[in-house]
Amino acid sequence: MKRSLFFVVAVSLLVCSFSPQGQNPFFSDYDTPFGVPPFDRIKVEHYMPAFEEGMKQHRGEIEAIAGSGNTPTFENTIEALERSGALLTNVGNVFRGLNSANTNEDMQKIAKEVAPLVSRHYDEIRFNEKLFASIKAVYRKKDKLNLSPEQQRLLEETYKHFVRGGANLGKEKKTELAGINEELSVLSLQFNENLLKENNRFELVIENEEDLAGLPDAVRTAAAEAAGRRGHEGKWVFTLHKPSMVPFIQYSERRDLREKIFKAYINRGNHGDELDNKEILSKMIALRIQKAQLLGYETHAHYVLEEYMAKEPGNVYDLLNKLWKPALKRAKQEAGALQEMIDREGGDFKLEAWDWWFYAERLKKEKYELDDEVLKPYFELENVRVGAFAVATRLYGITFEERTDVPVYHDEVRAFEVKEANGTHIGMLYTDYHPRAGKRGGAWMGSYRKQWMDGGKRITPVVANVCNFSRPAGDTPALLNFDEVNTLFHEFGHALHGLLTDCVYESLSGTAVATDFVELPSQIMENYTTEPEVLKMYARHYKTGEPIPRELVEKIRKARHFNQGFATTEYLAASILDMDWHTLTEPPKVDPIAFENQSLGSIGLIDEIVVRYRSPYFRHIFSSGYSSGYYSYVWAEVLDADAFQAFKENGLFDRETAARFRKHILSAGGTEEPMTLYVRFRGAEPSIEPLLERRGLK
Repeated sequence: MKRSLFFVVAVSLLVCSFSPQGQNPFFSDYDTPFGVPPFDRIKVEHYMPAFEEGMKQHRGEIEAIAGSGNTPTFENTIEALERSGALLTNVGNVFRGLNSANTNEDMQKIAKEVAPLVSRHYDEIRFNEKLFASIKAVYRKKDKLNLSPEQQRLLEETYKHFVRGGANLGKEKKTELAGINEELSVLSLQFNENLLKENNRFELVIENEEDLAGLPDAVRTAAAEAAGRRGHEGKWVFTLHKPSMVPFIQYSERRDLREKIFKAYINRGNHGDELDNKEILSKMIALRIQKAQLLGYETHAHYVLEEYMAKEPGNVYDLLNKLWKPALKRAKQEAGALQEMIDREGGDFKLEAWDWWFYAERLKKEKYELDDEVLKPYFELENVRVGAFAVATRLYGITFEERTDVPVYHDEVRAFEVKEANGTHIGMLYTDYHPRAGKRGGAWMGSYRKQWMDGGKRITPVVANVCNFSRPAGDTPALLNFDEVNTLFHEFGHALHGLLTDCVYESLSGTAVATDFVELPSQIMENYTTEPEVLKMYARHYKTGEPIPRELVEKIRKARHFNQGFATTEYLAASILDMDWHTLTEPPKVDPIAFENQSLGSIGLIDEIVVRYRSPYFRHIFSSGYSSGYYSYVWAEVLDADAFQAFKENGLFDRETAARFRKHILSAGGTEEPMTLYVRFRGAEPSIEPLLERRGLK
């Protein structure tokens, strides 16, 4: 059975074949190269009829499976359920992808209308007693069915999905659970919509050029162009989109303006107005507690983590606490060094959070003769993308060919056909790299179609990398800072996971793995960004084409531990805040900001550092499926720091090591337990030591 459209990272996209109804492109096979969605023909008015027809067809398929009267078998029950809901999955994939990357008010209205309908639809399937009886009958004889490992996994996951979805509850509790799920689906959408509007409405408008003191020319040019787009000709505009905000707080000599934009950023969703998210997140926390306890779990975190590698909250806290103490110690040392710089320069003030980025950038330049403006000319976006593709080619032999005959959903989007070394088609990759008003913040990989096997035919994946990188400014192409370089490689790693998967069942393919395992392929790719051999492949000056100088590479290496106390602490604080919210057994008796302050105060987070995501804009846990799971990045970092040692030991591009990683990690999807797959690749479970070494925390 397909997982709920609004609660799973990636669900499948199947092409339906039946009589067309009008000109709705969802009602016929896609006559496009490789069957990609015909974005150029899909209009807003097509979505609701397709959702309605998709749910209608799916209900009919479920009734046929549950009411057949035949003895339940793996084929007529589990596989039939897996293949059902094709149209609904199809339209859901397209709608969800575009509502994140290229939305508008009409789509947001449809999202609010359709979310409770889809939630109720899937609850009705999970609550279907005849269907669950058939699933249970097959599950009870699983050891006698001679199933393949992947079939065994599908059976187990299907059964657990129904149980965890409330199939064993009584009628009244099922009704209660359905109401909770519907309300949560709408609240999650509203949280995200408010945040998008918050990001778009703030403007720091600068009229006097002297107020741009300290800002590099490229940053000034980008701000002037932003002002032109927003109707402020002859002025400069800075927004809360990170490519605009981050260089401002890094370089602006106007401390008061740094404070203004920084406070605007950290107070998103916290203004007591129509975009305030505090009441929404409070309702979500209460509903999640209610749902978990209804299903027999102590907390929401216990419910979620049962399916993750961590298994239970205590294991998450153990990992976070092991890192917190050395990270906080390092962060305090870093704060002291920044205060010393302020004092040395005659600044008569205490270091504040809006000062950190500015003085950290200056201290890095002082200690290592290194800053982003020195590096950025070597990180032209197109070169970085080509470099990431080249790494994948050397590792796996795959190639990337841009296709201009493939429809895209925005003129900034590019499409690439991915092939095996022998020319066999693997799948399609879209890249969408720049911020715009209709795109939510952050960076992600999404699927418009997942890979699976239809009989002996491989249905190929269609995936997208969506980011918010700095735009070109004037005659200067898009130049990335080093965080953006890492992000491009990171999201490309997710794309490889979706592209190179080789599974029979789409609900198990690609990124359909535990959240604390899904970051392993992405973070493995990040390791390649700073390797000298790889830097030579993509780090070339955008004007001269000269490769990045060896001495600059050495400076990058020497500075690798710089500011790691800050980076680790702000991240760990967010992970702990997530866990504190979701290990509650009853709603807090204080407002969300007071609860947040209690959480962060209990771990001793220093005033000079603001948690990476404050609760009113913590989209990962309130609208993106990472609730009780934000720790996953560091859990996966334990894995990737250990796993990358295999490449370091055998050679960065050792084909045998890459083949093992592809076979046991990238291709396997969720067909087996994550640690089983990891041990199969690495030969042993991971150690935390490589992570401590990497972050300079030993």
